[in-house]
Amino acid sequence: MEKLTKFILVLFIGAFAQLGFAQKAISTKESNKYTIEDCVNTFDVNKAVKTKSGYQYWFADKKNTEENTLKMSIVEPGKSTHEPHRHPEEEFFYILEGKATFYLDGNSVEAGPNTSLYCPPNAEHGISNAGNSNLKYLVIKKDLR
Repeated sequence: MEKLTKFILVLFIGAFAQLGFAQKAISTKESNKYTIEDCVNTFDVNKAVKTKSGYQYWFADKKNTEENTLKMSIVEPGKSTHEPHRHPEEEFFYILEGKATFYLDGNSVEAGPNTSLYCPPNAEHGISNAGNSNLKYLVIKKDLR
């Protein structure tokens, strides 16, 4: 019984230490004082950035988030945003419209709307338009500052 009591005590101390750390992290984030206007971003084609393959729109980037980014890419038929590449951050693509060819470490698959594609850290990956209309997808990535 004494061992069980010590074990439970250690669990509680650990839980309270974690709670204290979480509260400290929360209070740091709260000090940034975001407004509701800062936190709502509606697509505006006039703010989209033209690229060699179409355009992109940043819903959330490194300037206005704690650590995550959200971008919409639109890629014209037969094009890709860039050659396959690697980076230390994991990344998600979510296909909204069109047909994509997703490349990951030497393998490829075609994917359509309402499909998510995951790129593990340091995996060679790329995405290109495999259809006859624009490919529209979201890119979700953690910013490792």
